[in-house]
Amino acid sequence: MTFDEVYKKYLEYARNRHKKQGFIIIIQNFKNHILPYFTGYNIYNLTKIDIINWQDIILSKNFSNKYNAMLYSNFKIFIDYCILLDIFENNIVSQVGAFKKKIEYKEHKVFNLKQFIKFSYYLDNFIIRQYFTFMFFYGTRPSETMALRFSDINGSDVFIQHNLQRKGRRELDTPKNQSSIRHIKINLVMRFRIWLLKKYYGNNNCDYFVFGGSKPLAPTTIDRYKKKACKKANLYEITQHEFRHSYATRMISKGKPINKVSKTMGHSTISITLDVYTH
Repeated sequence: MTFDEVYKKYLEYARNRHKKQGFIIIIQNFKNHILPYFTGYNIYNLTKIDIINWQDIILSKNFSNKYNAMLYSNFKIFIDYCILLDIFENNIVSQVGAFKKKIEYKEHKVFNLKQFIKFSYYLDNFIIRQYFTFMFFYGTRPSETMALRFSDINGSDVFIQHNLQRKGRRELDTPKNQSSIRHIKINLVMRFRIWLLKKYYGNNNCDYFVFGGSKPLAPTTIDRYKKKACKKANLYEITQHEFRHSYATRMISKGKPINKVSKTMGHSTISITLDVYTH
């Protein structure tokens, strides 16, 4: 039995055991970085040396530690499936071990409050201006913000319970992890802005997207307005996700307890918040 024949069976197994977006990522990772090296290979002949050689090839591509860890996890889970089929007795990927980590330092660009106000002034789309305002002041992920519907809001309480797939059919999906399901409190000003959005759409349908109306905003459209506003404001450009970083950086610099920042942002552990922001 060849490696790719087992992989096709694995896809049927994995389809019902992963989130939609996670399943798409598994397919992409195998297609781009695993199958090219093992297609047609007799899976019963797979050895630790083969895994080591594959890791050496991946390391030569200089991917991030995070991406290498994801590839390792995808491959390891596939071999776990092979064990279920009695192809292997032990997980040879686990025995070889994870990729050796390299020294990384990621510097996130952020906006302070003064820069954000200037940026916001030059955003000439009311809906997109509120989209960025929400992320900057409440630290939500772009996919969570795009997925937000009026039915998720009750007064000052906002229930974060969905992600929106950024590619493909852009369907609502479950959050990144269990900690991502959370309540956040919004102030009176943000409540008024959301009320204005609802009036702007001219529809009382609670299933309308807060930032988009009958359908969510397109990431490419958001980026186009963002780039234009940054240029007009004479500001460096930051990514959509870095508006979330801007929130965290501002809160930590103001002395807000790291555990509260972590909980508000929906991180699974405080260590994630510490690793990303305490530099």
